[in-house]
Amino acid sequence: MSKDWVQDIADMHEKFNFHETVDTFDLEKLFLLLEFRFRFLNEELTEGTTALEERDIEEVVDALIDLAVVSIGTLDLMGVDAYKAWDEVHKANMSKERGIKPGRPNPLGLPDLMKPTDWQAPSHDGNHGKFAK
Repeated sequence: MSKDWVQDIADMHEKFNFHETVDTFDLEKLFLLLEFRFRFLNEELTEGTTALEERDIEEVVDALIDLAVVSIGTLDLMGVDAYKAWDEVHKANMSKERGIKPGRPNPLGLPDLMKPTDWQAPSHDGNHGKFAK
């Protein structure tokens, strides 16, 4: 069983010739693809929210995985190096500090990730995939 989600999704796209098709898209069509994928994410989020309200844990798990598949798949289709993008965001998140954000409701008492004064946002410069053209 694979533990490399990014490669699994790339393999699925390869099997169904998604890359071949998307590689023919001009910039306008790439933006239409992004709009479609964001609507797709919204649909999965709505399904997950409904499943949560109905306490249907099977569908909650499915929706969460579907959100990951669509998100990582979109990066793959756009030619973005998901590993590099992940590392940038993870590095930025790990440089944050534990705290509580004032004015933000926190009924569970979980810590917030706070940006210290010297915090640097992740940079995806040079990793914009097909949008670099």
